[in-house]
Amino acid sequence: MTTQLVFLVPGFFGFTSVGSVSYFERVEQALGEALGRRGVAARIVRCSTQPTASIPRRVDALRRQVLRHGGLKAQALHFVGHSTGGLDMRMLLTPGLKIAGGVSAERIARLTRSATSVATPHHGTPLANDFLTLQGQTLLLVLSALATSGQGRGTILAAAKAIALVARLDDWLGRAEGPLDRIAEGLLRKIRFDRSDPVWQYLHEIEQDQGAVLQLTPEGIDLFDASVADRPGVAYGCIVTGVPEPREQLNAQELLDPEYLALRAVFRLLHALTGRPHPRYPYPEPTPAARRRLETAFGFALTPAINDGFVPTMSQLHGRLLHAASADHLDIVGHYSLAGGRTADWLPSGAGFTPEGFAAAWDAVAAAIERGSRGSRAAA
Repeated sequence: MTTQLVFLVPGFFGFTSVGSVSYFERVEQALGEALGRRGVAARIVRCSTQPTASIPRRVDALRRQVLRHGGLKAQALHFVGHSTGGLDMRMLLTPGLKIAGGVSAERIARLTRSATSVATPHHGTPLANDFLTLQGQTLLLVLSALATSGQGRGTILAAAKAIALVARLDDWLGRAEGPLDRIAEGLLRKIRFDRSDPVWQYLHEIEQDQGAVLQLTPEGIDLFDASVADRPGVAYGCIVTGVPEPREQLNAQELLDPEYLALRAVFRLLHALTGRPHPRYPYPEPTPAARRRLETAFGFALTPAINDGFVPTMSQLHGRLLHAASADHLDIVGHYSLAGGRTADWLPSGAGFTPEGFAAAWDAVAAAIERGSRGSRAAA
């Protein structure tokens, strides 16, 4: 009987799978193999969530899933949260948490031995402020469609939406209307919406509840940090990601791929928006040792503008620095080009993330779980 459970908690746009797309792509396999090599017997559970709902609502959904999967019967629990999922687990484990089912939440927290955040906005992200604008709402829905459309990333829907957004990039940067606007107009006329499709049901859910958007702003997360506390006895650690400013040079194959060019432009936009730190809510300065480790791993200087396309790198630090990866926000959960062709990477950053880098990141997560397991056995 497995006495330990590991819960994978998705972040913004969170889902277990929609169609053929899995949020944690190959993560379960990589983490399971790494745990096996370390002699840790644990069952891995992929959680679902309400994509952009408020963090307390997401936390209650997480609590109910832990109960449903027998969490209170386990010897030890471990949480791994990607993006906003890292905030969900921090709130769930906070002593004295006041949510529905508070007694069961406290029992879950007492069984928890490790909490690992992966590319989590512990100090907010400027991108959330942009999602609150009219243009940002369009951007949010486009990203949601791209995140879940699977083969649809290569269809006219994804291409048209992405190319339309490239035109908006020109608008955001104050540029005049160009040929992309005319291309987008022609493609968008061909779109047909199927409201029975799971993707569009998912998008409808996002339209109905976007509470997390406000909470992920630097201003909103300031209140979160004031009310959420780490639990004694739980090993908190983080996997940190970041990429340099996207390069402008493209190879011949990329130049001949209009979909790639469009999606690449979307990433450039996201990176630029995320790279504007809030003047009144600065990120905590990393320790000299952490800074050296990050800059060595990345190969470039760490500044408040460095980010992974969604979350500033300096905002991701919380607890023990477990691993730093030169990767974008989706690379780290298995959505990168070298994982299985260009369609695997729905927002190409050019980070050059590799299967070896992916394995190293999730081996670091396994090491953190192993340390927590040792603590659990010592307490038994």
